[in-house]
Amino acid sequence: MSSHYLQLFTQRNAPLLLLLGFASGLPLALTSGTLQAWMTVDGVDLKTIGFFSLVGQAYVFKFLWAPAMDRYTPPFFGRRRGWLLISQLLLMVGIVLMGMMTPARDLSMLAVLAVCVAFCSASQDIVFDAWKTDVLPAEERGSGAAITVLGYRLAMLVSGGLALWLADRYLGWQATYWLMALMMVPGVIATLLADEPTHAISQPKTLEQAIVAPMGDFFRRNNAWLILSLIILYKLGDAFAASLTTTFLIRGIGFDAGDVGLVDKTLGLLATIIGALYGGALMQRLSLFRALMLFGILQAISNLGYWLLSITDKHLLSMASAVFVENLCGGMGTAAFVALLMTLCNKSFSATQFALLSALSAVGRVYVGPAAGWLVELWGWPTFYAFSVIAALPGLILLTACKHTLEYTQRTGTFIARNTCDNGYRWALRTLTFGGIILSVWLALLALESVGWLTVHTWSIWLFKTGISLALLGILTGSVLDYLALRNAHLTRE
Repeated sequence: MSSHYLQLFTQRNAPLLLLLGFASGLPLALTSGTLQAWMTVDGVDLKTIGFFSLVGQAYVFKFLWAPAMDRYTPPFFGRRRGWLLISQLLLMVGIVLMGMMTPARDLSMLAVLAVCVAFCSASQDIVFDAWKTDVLPAEERGSGAAITVLGYRLAMLVSGGLALWLADRYLGWQATYWLMALMMVPGVIATLLADEPTHAISQPKTLEQAIVAPMGDFFRRNNAWLILSLIILYKLGDAFAASLTTTFLIRGIGFDAGDVGLVDKTLGLLATIIGALYGGALMQRLSLFRALMLFGILQAISNLGYWLLSITDKHLLSMASAVFVENLCGGMGTAAFVALLMTLCNKSFSATQFALLSALSAVGRVYVGPAAGWLVELWGWPTFYAFSVIAALPGLILLTACKHTLEYTQRTGTFIARNTCDNGYRWALRTLTFGGIILSVWLALLALESVGWLTVHTWSIWLFKTGISLALLGILTGSVLDYLALRNAHLTRE
């Protein structure tokens, strides 16, 4: 294993992936946790600080402008490297300007700059994901994902904990932000040294094609709807377990907040990095399907650590062990999952497809929170964490159903075309699209309501429920059609 582990860092693109992963993770805390700490120290009221959390929506809805980055090519360095360089330079400028502000005095301008930095950071993520999808061969995607996770997590540590420590003890907030801007320079150098993906890859000719073609390409594939459901559900059990971890350890078990912060934020981070690297090393010898299945099972089993913690006496070593194992297995699953997303992207519009698929993968993580709190109150902590293991099973069942499709795509680099029940699939896609449009309207109304321009509580809730229901109905319909197609194909072979 040691030789396979070392090979992660001897591959040609490993240094570039590490530096670009670092550049991708660095701005995140600067517009979220670190910025919140600065505003708190400067005396900004809690309501305003809470409003600033909306800045992070850029990362969720980055697929809205991803088609433009597939369609248009900057006049220098090519379609991928050109956009990378533009977003990185704008990030440096934006972070420097943020450092020139004072929250108590320049709150409005700081809000504008934070939104701009988050937008540029999400744009950098779009192009970086597309670049690694385009340049990495199938056998290097797992290791590439692992190295990216390493760089990303290290950057979050630097712009999070280290930045807070430097600002409090040595540099002050403004100089700390300027230092963080300077730390984007290695990412710029990596962009300049990187190879532009081959020109043999065709790209959309119009913006309309860049928007419509990625959807059409994906949903014309065999088992597309089952794969879509797999993306949403694969890490669902992991999302349930992680959704209330801090509350569980402090309120449910009774650990001190300081102990929880030390273990969860340091040991947990280390375990995630080790898990991603170890998973990437294993994926050099495993097929994508086998890696996803093995790591998915480990993700599910690792949740039992919290279940054991909830039924045994409080002990710091037990808490550290549960956190380490859960994050270790979660890191392995993340490496395989990112490799899955890269495998599913057509290189002609990998920016749009990766952004869409990664947004769908966040659905479970975003919406399990309210359900998790309700389930804990209903069942209690032991039953909740036992349920989190069961919640991982649907994703593993869907993975088994998609085995042939994934193995074919990894082996050939192409996708099996669907050739049955076109009308049924067309209505499923229309239902999903209509649900997405309603959810977009809901988000727009929510934004207007948050700034006090509208009061639409009843309509807002109705739109959300309708949009979610239609989207889920579309996905369920398509998945059932995929299942029936698989069953008919199996019966035909018999």
